[in-house]
Amino acid sequence: MSGGSASKRKGSSWERDIANHLSELYGEKFIRVQNSGAFVGGKNSARKQVLDQGQIRSLKGDIVPPSSWIHFNCEAKSYADFPFHQLFQGSVKLLETWVDQCMEVADQGDVNLLIMKFNRKGKFVAIQLQPDYKMLTFHQHLIYNSINHGEWALMDYDLFWQHNSEIIKKLSQKN
Repeated sequence: MSGGSASKRKGSSWERDIANHLSELYGEKFIRVQNSGAFVGGKNSARKQVLDQGQIRSLKGDIVPPSSWIHFNCEAKSYADFPFHQLFQGSVKLLETWVDQCMEVADQGDVNLLIMKFNRKGKFVAIQLQPDYKMLTFHQHLIYNSINHGEWALMDYDLFWQHNSEIIKKLSQKN
């Protein structure tokens, strides 16, 4: 079979869908990172020492924003299922893994987003909460307390962008 595994193709397709949605929403070009965000994450984080800031921004996370979005960090996940019940039982190991991946490449001041899609369940956004994010609007959301990375708000994908698109742009572009 050519083109990689089915799960890799599914993930790549979801990343393209997000990039296309954000491009349409903002009228600016977003693209998916080729071969995902592993180029500067995890065991490859030492590469940050030899790359300039523009190169790092274009290689972290799964979605490359326009060059003016200097504080945008986005990890994308597309899975068949998710243990939602564990959100109410404390820690969710799978979610912790994803949050860790997102934060591996995060820089000070980044807007850190985890954008998730689950078969027959929907699309969701998790955003790491910061003290200066009081202007964000959350509807029908829950707060998840990550073991290593503080509080994250989780809510429906469409509602999140409908209520917060301009604020996310402003936060991602601030100097």
